Amino acid sequence: MIIRSKAPLRLGLAGGGTDVSPYSDMYGGLVLNATINLYAYCTIEEKDDGYITIHSYDNGTVERHPSSKQLEIDGKADLIKGVYNRMVKDFGLPALSFKITTYNDAPVGSGLGTSSTMVVCILKAFIEWQGLPLGDYEVAKLAYEIERKDLGLSGGKQDQFAASFGGFNYMEFLPDGVTIVNPLKIKRWIIDELEASMLLFFTGRSRASAAIIDEQKKNAKQGNSQAIEAMHRIKQSAIDTKMALLKGDIGRFAEILKASWEDKRKMAKQISNPMIQQAMDVAMRSGALAGKVSGAGGGGFIMFIVDPIRKKNVEAALSKTDGFVMPFCFSDGGAHGWKIYPTDKVTRM
Repeated sequence: MIIRSKAPLRLGLAGGGTDVSPYSDMYGGLVLNATINLYAYCTIEEKDDGYITIHSYDNGTVERHPSSKQLEIDGKADLIKGVYNRMVKDFGLPALSFKITTYNDAPVGSGLGTSSTMVVCILKAFIEWQGLPLGDYEVAKLAYEIERKDLGLSGGKQDQFAASFGGFNYMEFLPDGVTIVNPLKIKRWIIDELEASMLLFFTGRSRASAAIIDEQKKNAKQGNSQAIEAMHRIKQSAIDTKMALLKGDIGRFAEILKASWEDKRKMAKQISNPMIQQAMDVAMRSGALAGKVSGAGGGGFIMFIVDPIRKKNVEAALSKTDGFVMPFCFSDGGAHGWKIYPTDKVTRM
């Protein structure tokens, strides 16, 4: 039997960073994000050869291990190993024999939540394979614990919930650790107008978010007033953006996005750099209304808001830089998995 799963990547529209501890633990966080038609993929093939074979295209990792109930976390394909170890531990599974293959539509470190989305995707494949009764909240919470606690990787909480739920979501991260996901019912014409007005640009360089997030955490812990006040405003921007999108006020959304980028830059020194600033300058000179890096910053994708009739001008100008424009549209539905049975079995059913 073959088990496949996919989970959508996301754009962080507003509030990103306020979902990161200790800020969210101290003040509570608010995030508005939306999933897009770029995905993480996982395939598990049942085997009876007594081995676990791992193939991670994103990391260029191919490994083969004797079947066991615990795989060593050694810096290679740790997302896969972390999920496997936790599934065996939490659900009392025996040592399994299988081949697992994973890959993303976007580069790792692109600011679209690739790592966390992949954890959710791998979890969904195991859940489908083993028939485990886990809902969207449970999947997101387990993915967060695997990535942040088991593997010790720095980051926030929004990506796991975005991948698990899908669509446009307004998320509340309460100081007591509870997360509330509020799906937004946005009218189709507003989504169409938002897609027409948005341009997603890859800077040509991925980045490791850990250093940026660690500085952000340090600023919150030490009470850096400039950084904390900026995060308070970013938190408010999630509320303001929600209202703007529900009303279809793209102009107001652009104003909020522009201000949020200025505040985001105050959260950590490495969030912007000359490469990002060059792309921003080129786009703004060509007619973009606002821009903001998606994710932690330092590289990856930049979201621009553009008057649709000026969009081609901005695309042409950005094409002369080292990056490229990525076509996309917003997607509904979160992570899901399915089984593929051998042909002879399908015939008998």
